[in-house]
Amino acid sequence: MARIINQVAVFGLGKVGELVAVMLGESGFKVIGYDAAPRDDLGFEVRPLDVRDGLSESLRGVDAVISCLPYSLNIAVAEAAADAGVHYFDLTEDVPTTNRVIELAEGAQIAFAPQCGLAPGLIGIIGASIAKTFDEIRSIELKVGALPQNPTGLLGYAINWSPEGVVNEYLNDCEVLRSGHRQMVPAMTEKERVFIGGIELEAALTSGGLGTMCQTYEGGVRRLDYKTLRYPGHFEQMHFLFDELNLRDQPELVGKMLVDSKPPVNDDIVYIHAAVEGVKSGQPFRENYVRGYKPLDISGRIWRAISWTTAASAVSVVELVADGVLPAAGFIKQEDITLEQLYSTQAGRHFAEQGRI
Repeated sequence: MARIINQVAVFGLGKVGELVAVMLGESGFKVIGYDAAPRDDLGFEVRPLDVRDGLSESLRGVDAVISCLPYSLNIAVAEAAADAGVHYFDLTEDVPTTNRVIELAEGAQIAFAPQCGLAPGLIGIIGASIAKTFDEIRSIELKVGALPQNPTGLLGYAINWSPEGVVNEYLNDCEVLRSGHRQMVPAMTEKERVFIGGIELEAALTSGGLGTMCQTYEGGVRRLDYKTLRYPGHFEQMHFLFDELNLRDQPELVGKMLVDSKPPVNDDIVYIHAAVEGVKSGQPFRENYVRGYKPLDISGRIWRAISWTTAASAVSVVELVADGVLPAAGFIKQEDITLEQLYSTQAGRHFAEQGRI
């Protein structure tokens, strides 16, 4: 069967966007990259992009667009995609952005699939896939941590992801299910200890990681939440920064401070921890999915774990829509995608092959 998506525009060729374009090429798509600072060394066509001057021309002649831009720019891209009749994908964890995308998807003849990164995205696919194997579900607990393998200092961290995204998830309230009902609770609360492969970590609630899952599971699951994994002591230091130094109202300054003090590293690791509790075959049961993804060679280059896991998740969803496995119209929830479908794609096979603890 012929693919319904052949040519894809990638907006933003930063830490993840470049690899998204590379992996799309590996999966058989024709790629056009767009960035504010075009380059000629990437092996695919790159054109200049200025989101302030309108986006319609950039979408001419393509079948789909993946926005790898800062989350604050995604609404403009989604609206342009709706006007142009182009399938839309993004990596956002920002709730207002997704709410606008849901509005655009109503009655649309094209697919809108936001939240195709790690969290929301991959972690929701994993959690929902495990939950489908239970007769009754009591709780779904989802955790992700993008961390240096060899941390230093009190924060034990490195800004390998967007500093704006990190600060945003630490400051905004978090949607959870408690006693089966949706609630909003403060970020960086409900801390707990977690051990993965003998490594001690701490986890705390952060915003945006569940995407649309609370809406999907409300009334059917007693407890559902998403927490970010960090090395012990990290959240105490962040509370000091935001609360004792009164920097909650200066997120841009905090982001700059974090990048200056904890710049990116190449030896990173992405921890995935999903757990579902409930009843299987009449007996109480808990099932865990635990992985630790490290840097990976893709197309002859070593890519950071945060880059390839995010890119592979997004490209997998594009493949599934292009091949008719997922709907080609309307809003696509990440929790409606199965882990088996993800594994079946060219990009998603990496998740099946890597990460065993």
